[in-house]
Amino acid sequence: MSLLSDVFLGAAAIFVVLAIALLYRAIKGPTMQDRVLAVNVLGTNTVVILALLAAGLDQPWFLDIALIYALLNFLVTIAISKFTVERGGII
Repeated sequence: MSLLSDVFLGAAAIFVVLAIALLYRAIKGPTMQDRVLAVNVLGTNTVVILALLAAGLDQPWFLDIALIYALLNFLVTIAISKFTVERGGII
């Protein structure tokens, strides 16, 4: 493995640690909007991790998974936001 691959894998590991720390906000967020935003950021973070793994491991199919996950993340965030607005979750 080259130095650049190690840098990509190290960056992916840092993003994994940040995702674990962000999981606290998704569980303990004071409002529903904080939780929705945290879940959206976790999804975006996962896409970044997959892209870094694709570059670090030289596996381009990880990018396909990252693209599909990004689309699903967007749709789930819109659905959750619509659900909370219909329930009166927006002040």
